[in-house]
Amino acid sequence: MKKSNFLFKEISKICICIILVLINLILFKAFPNFKKGFYTAVYEKNISFSSINEFYKKHAGSSLPFENLFNSPTSTVFNEKLTYSENHKYLDGVKLIVQENYLVPALDKGLVIFIGEKESYGKTVIIQQSNGIDVWYGNLENINVNMYDYIEQGSLLGEVTTKELYLLFKKDGENLDYKEYI
Repeated sequence: MKKSNFLFKEISKICICIILVLINLILFKAFPNFKKGFYTAVYEKNISFSSINEFYKKHAGSSLPFENLFNSPTSTVFNEKLTYSENHKYLDGVKLIVQENYLVPALDKGLVIFIGEKESYGKTVIIQQSNGIDVWYGNLENINVNMYDYIEQGSLLGEVTTKELYLLFKKDGENLDYKEYI
């Protein structure tokens, strides 16, 4: 692609974003109910930012302007599927028996929305998948992702050293049956 065409597309994306922000600001000022509805949708409901990112990437290309300007093409090094020998119900989710020092792949693409300690799950990574389901990956060590990373299916999340991987599936605050997803 020609550099001038590339710059035009990237500048167009920035202009569209600015226009959308300005339209929202005008609507906030002119219509108090719009502002109230917006705040309710953003702060009180579980918005799938992962699905918004997917929509934006589909219609506007990369999620960041000029993302590919300085980056050289890369290839995926780790792209695995989840493998385990047994599964058992564990609290609200499932405990999978995996190999020792198992490298944990992401079940689907999504956004990292939590990294930290969860009671009974240990070190946990929560991925908000583009289908609206939050997947908790518990009992991880050597975590390989950062907050707000957008990850692809099969990406390396971390390592399980104790042969037990805990998974929990949630949507809109409700626990889902793990049998449908593993």
